[in-house]
Amino acid sequence: MHNKVRIGVVGSDGRMGRQLIQSIIQTPGVLLGAAVVNSCSSLIGRDAGELVNHSVLGITITDTLDKVINNFDILIDFTSPKGTLTYLSFCRKHYKSMVIGTTGFNDLEAILIKNASQEIPIVCSSNFSIGATLTLKVVEKIAKIMGEHADIEIIETHHRKKVDSPSGTALAMGKAIAKVMKWDFNQHAVYPRDRVIGPRLEKTISFTSIRCGNVIGEHKVLFADIDEHIEISHKTLDRSVFAKGAITAALWLRTKKIGLFKMIDVLELQDI
Repeated sequence: MHNKVRIGVVGSDGRMGRQLIQSIIQTPGVLLGAAVVNSCSSLIGRDAGELVNHSVLGITITDTLDKVINNFDILIDFTSPKGTLTYLSFCRKHYKSMVIGTTGFNDLEAILIKNASQEIPIVCSSNFSIGATLTLKVVEKIAKIMGEHADIEIIETHHRKKVDSPSGTALAMGKAIAKVMKWDFNQHAVYPRDRVIGPRLEKTISFTSIRCGNVIGEHKVLFADIDEHIEISHKTLDRSVFAKGAITAALWLRTKKIGLFKMIDVLELQDI
């Protein structure tokens, strides 16, 4: 009988999928249980070790979770909103825990995830980096003191292939600020400012998104008052921080029966 947490990875041939597999191999207490790719992938039927230039892992790459249903305990998903909802339905039906790092969900999709968490345990976070999670908490504290009078700008930069904009992390920061300020986020968010004619509106949270090169992820929050500015920034230097955080979340999730959690819960930062 195994004691390690068996992790399934969907989108295993993508950037994050490959990084997750590499990190799982290197992390004590977990093992790769399944590697799933798109049905049109040429990698189907081959060993998952090929995805990370590793020796044979004994895990055959497949295009469906049905074939590996008994091989994993927790599924880690960094795919697309459409793909995530498909995997969510499977996990809900078969009572499999999920760690979701996909971003770009609309309100209805977010509700579907929340509803599923009433039956299975889920960690869903826009950023699994410890540093980014700590940055979010710092931003909340500053907003509580300066938010009423400061101009608030959230500037994020990612690689040219990132689809959603603003990033999930930027939106999470904006929503956290709005919650502290007791603002309706949708009423106070402005994105992007270059479409707004005239002077800046008060009590707004402005977003700027930059897509260029191969930037993994950079976020800066600016609180600008009349006589002083505060800038809080976080830069991701290696994609492995997301994988390590997701695996940490998976290990934390194994004791949970149901519920929807964030990385803040995993790191026990709620009361800081």
